[in-house]
Amino acid sequence: MGVRLLVLVVLSVALMVVDARFTLLKPVRSQMSLVLMDAYWITDLPGRLWEGIASQFGSRTELVAENEKLKTENLLLQGRMQKLAALTEQNVRLRELLNSSALVNEKVEVAELIGMDPNPFTHRIIINKGERDGVVLGQPVLDARGLMGQVVELMPYTSRVLLLTDTTHSIPVQVNRNGLRAIASGTGNPERLELRHVADTADIKEGDLLVSSGLGQRFPAGYPVATVKEVIHDSGQPFAIVRAVPTAALNRSRYLLLVFSDGRTAEERANDAAQAQETLDQYGGGPMIPATVPKPAMVPAAATAPAAPAVPAVVAPVTPAAATPVKPVVTKPPVTRPAAKPPVSAPANTGGRE
Repeated sequence: MGVRLLVLVVLSVALMVVDARFTLLKPVRSQMSLVLMDAYWITDLPGRLWEGIASQFGSRTELVAENEKLKTENLLLQGRMQKLAALTEQNVRLRELLNSSALVNEKVEVAELIGMDPNPFTHRIIINKGERDGVVLGQPVLDARGLMGQVVELMPYTSRVLLLTDTTHSIPVQVNRNGLRAIASGTGNPERLELRHVADTADIKEGDLLVSSGLGQRFPAGYPVATVKEVIHDSGQPFAIVRAVPTAALNRSRYLLLVFSDGRTAEERANDAAQAQETLDQYGGGPMIPATVPKPAMVPAAATAPAAPAVPAVVAPVTPAAATPVKPVVTKPPVTRPAAKPPVSAPANTGGRE
């Protein structure tokens, strides 16, 4: 028994050495794996059956719960979308009435990053859209998370974009929480922006979202720019040190969006606004003040017309001065008026005799 065990151990060690050092047993091992595959499948069958049954029951319960959750979320989102659509249309009409060039839904075009500026002291990238594609100088560029920069150089089929974090770039922003305005400047660090000349007592804190204010007439308003990371207050300094992190993935985004602003002239915007006002007035959406102005003028016109003595409401308001007390004339007969107000009723009776 001991000899057999020793032989088997020696044979096993020899086979392992031969398999490790040489490739003689590789065809044998591949054939053995094909033979043993069915054995592996049969031995693993009970465990797989149990896992399958448990997953069927468990996944069905999870799917039912997830389906109900998605239905509820879908219903809520549909309700919000309906309200958002109404607000969007209302915003468009109001902006047209104000002759505003800002749009709610700007026209965008997808561009791809094809190169970067090798200069380490400048933050510029190259995209595959140029002058032939309608790109203009100063055009805003953004990704899926926020603003990235603006076009500073045009070529026929490519453009060069200056990123927000470049030391020569600044953008007017405002705090989304309270509307506080500031200027965000690049620091040369792709992960940091700084807010210039922010008062030490300004209401700004860590975590505030900074959006474009649109005051520079270069970037559209309302797009995310950065998130405040640090606010340092120094009692001896008039301004606080505010550092922010750009929301856009400046070092990772591959596909970008070019934003095309409203290309209408001031005259065209004025004409569109006039048409919008006319449409609102036609459908009853305009102001109601002009409709109520002619009403006082109609009372004297009706009072000056001659009328038969049998109608007391027309005989009394002969002069425009008597047209103001409309309610007393209608409710009281003209016979009792001379007793109440002799100075006013005397001219009225004289006119009636004539």
